[in-house]
Amino acid sequence: MQRFMNRKTAGKRLAAQLRRYVQSDVAVLALPRGGVVVGAEVAKLLHAPLGIILVRKIGHPANTEYAIGAVAENEAPVYDQREVAAVDQTWLKLEEEAAEEMIEERHEQYYDHVFVQPNIEGRDVVIVDDGVATGLTMRAAIEWARSHGVRRIIAAAPVVAKDVITMLRELADEVEVLIEPADFLGAVGAHYKNFDQVDDMEVRQLLLLRASRA
Repeated sequence: MQRFMNRKTAGKRLAAQLRRYVQSDVAVLALPRGGVVVGAEVAKLLHAPLGIILVRKIGHPANTEYAIGAVAENEAPVYDQREVAAVDQTWLKLEEEAAEEMIEERHEQYYDHVFVQPNIEGRDVVIVDDGVATGLTMRAAIEWARSHGVRRIIAAAPVVAKDVITMLRELADEVEVLIEPADFLGAVGAHYKNFDQVDDMEVRQLLLLRASRA
């Protein structure tokens, strides 16, 4: 089984696959937290501005790592309708509210007079995460980008579950993936040798570093 050493090395490899976008009118939008580490490497090689899409996964009550939905900033949630039909709806509403509160907190943590989201209207955007399991957070991010008037969307991740590739290709204009395992092993982290948790301070530092070089 192929595994990446860490998010940074995965980001370098993904960036190399996206090399044709070097110095084009493209912006990189990463999904915090882990996706920002990957996205920073992509933005660096492409000489592109780095922004974020604030998305929060809604996990299954019996397994919080397994997404049954996702919420993007100021957008309606997206769901796996088959999974949602089987969960308590009062619980689900509380989870939506908690996700929206977390997004608001992260907005306050990341945005200030130094980091400003790049202008994406009318531009091509590369949406980056460190991996895609169910595809729901990426779907929410793509829908967010569409609502903000982007020209084309390239969905990119080092590893994507083989059974969600078709869905992503229907949603995005292009999909870039390094590996597509048929057996996803249940979690993105299983495809990395080092998958340490990324904290908000690291995300902020990466955003400010790219902002200073934009």
